[in-house]
Amino acid sequence: MKKTITLLSALVVFSVQAQKADSLQNKINISGNFESNGQWYTNDVQRQIQHDPIPLRSNNYLGVNASYGKFTVGLQAESYVNEALLNFNPKYTKTNLATYFANYKDDKWDITAGYFYEQFGSGLALRSWEDRSLGINNALRGGRIKYSPTENLSFTALYGRQRSGFGVSKGDVFGFNTEIGLSKLLFPEAQWEVNYGGSLVNRSENLPQGITNINKNTYVISNRLGLEKSGFYANYEYDYKSPDAVMNAAKLDYNWVKSGSAHLLNFGYAKTGFGLDATLRRIENMLFLSERQPEVYSPENTSLNYNDKMMNYVPSLTKQHHSNLANIYVYQAQNMIAMQFDEKIEKFGEIGGQVDMYYDFKKNTPLGGKYGTKIAMNVAMWYNLKGNYKYFNNNGDYAPTFTTEFLGADQNYFREVSMEVSKKLSPTVKGNISIINQRYNDQYIRGIFQKSIINATTLFSEATFSFANAKSITASLEHLWADADRKNWLGASLEYVHNNNWSVFVSDMYNYGFDPNEHLISATDLFKIHFYNGGITYRQGSTRISLNYGRQRGGLVCAGGICRFVPPSTGLGLQINTTF
Repeated sequence: MKKTITLLSALVVFSVQAQKADSLQNKINISGNFESNGQWYTNDVQRQIQHDPIPLRSNNYLGVNASYGKFTVGLQAESYVNEALLNFNPKYTKTNLATYFANYKDDKWDITAGYFYEQFGSGLALRSWEDRSLGINNALRGGRIKYSPTENLSFTALYGRQRSGFGVSKGDVFGFNTEIGLSKLLFPEAQWEVNYGGSLVNRSENLPQGITNINKNTYVISNRLGLEKSGFYANYEYDYKSPDAVMNAAKLDYNWVKSGSAHLLNFGYAKTGFGLDATLRRIENMLFLSERQPEVYSPENTSLNYNDKMMNYVPSLTKQHHSNLANIYVYQAQNMIAMQFDEKIEKFGEIGGQVDMYYDFKKNTPLGGKYGTKIAMNVAMWYNLKGNYKYFNNNGDYAPTFTTEFLGADQNYFREVSMEVSKKLSPTVKGNISIINQRYNDQYIRGIFQKSIINATTLFSEATFSFANAKSITASLEHLWADADRKNWLGASLEYVHNNNWSVFVSDMYNYGFDPNEHLISATDLFKIHFYNGGITYRQGSTRISLNYGRQRGGLVCAGGICRFVPPSTGLGLQINTTF
């Protein structure tokens, strides 16, 4: 804490002095940001929710950067008062210096010491990033050198240890990456592009005493090839993970050693008014942590629940919906193995993909009308890998193992088909309507014993009415029909924007199909219930302040295909964001 205050004070003094001297002010640039997310958790008699033992909690982030010519230094301080928001990593406590860095960058060199973020390819080999809504900050602390001798050739070498709370993990991470624009280097006048990317990421971690059947080094090799010509594009990535102890149903088994792999294919075509994009992926045993053994906080809670020490990025490849109800049954990528003899659940990874298509009907056509019409469709299908497995060896000893078929698919994890139509109805009115059909296999997605498959259909509509002086009203109405779990839902929202500064909103989700005899995914709120919310927002320049009160449905909150679980709660929230 003292170190944090000292560093912040030094930067503030430095900034003030720079502003006083015109010569320095023209050379030194100070910038930063502040974000605060606070919550007062209140009693909710109907939900039988009592005050949390620590009812007032907040996550606060202050970042300050100073640049001079080609040099930049920066830091981020974080404060969790009185503790972090519910179900954030318990390592986030009190106030401390979180990250810091020094960087030099010119036309060819980019050199960083301290904390940094990096991604190789799609992230299947390595991705370090920050997402505050999910409680993720897995920056690497160490050093990174990027060298780009030409526009079409670059090299990256790095070393670091991954951030975990206010400390770092025990594993040493080494990485190398290259990006080569082959066609531009070899055929400068070519009308097509061919690009290659290659990566090597190695985690070195000492093994427990007596473990000799695996190497302390585990590496992922990634090769990527991209093609593009006249609106057509295709990209393929293959990642190989060296043999390592298997994480079986979130438990590390040093006696079971297996390699992993990932195949990612993306291709499509795009031109004005039309686009088609397909993404296919196969993943087997691709969990890659900066420490093999997750930290255990309770019998049912480990660091995996907080996406802690995750070195690679394996998002769910499904459509991200604006509808609240369509986000009740969200898919999570299946990158781990789960073989549970008692529960008869065998998960070996995933295979599947999604296809996106959009088309714009032109103005003044039968389907386009006066202002044109946009249509978008998405189909996503995900399956368990088809495998041959056994739990016992020839001596009758418990020794789980399996083999898989490369293109074999078994149990369906998740299926979704959706269509959205967007249309401008007049100079001041625009709207859209969506229908989303989902099949959610709760038994295999979560790896639970009781079979539960939910078939759900959501109808969502939204309209925006614009008025003079930047005023507008946006209203939405949606309904979800489901044949299991909590059955039917009704949702609605209304937002009024008064001007560029002020806006207010109210929303509600009502579960009126609750059946106490039905197997539920979440055994909370065991009654028909309204999940209401309302708030007000003020914006001024780069500052945004928002105050809201309402109920939080227990479940998954997702961003970019990565999710975290939030517990049911009721309370008052305050969010502040500003940059300077």
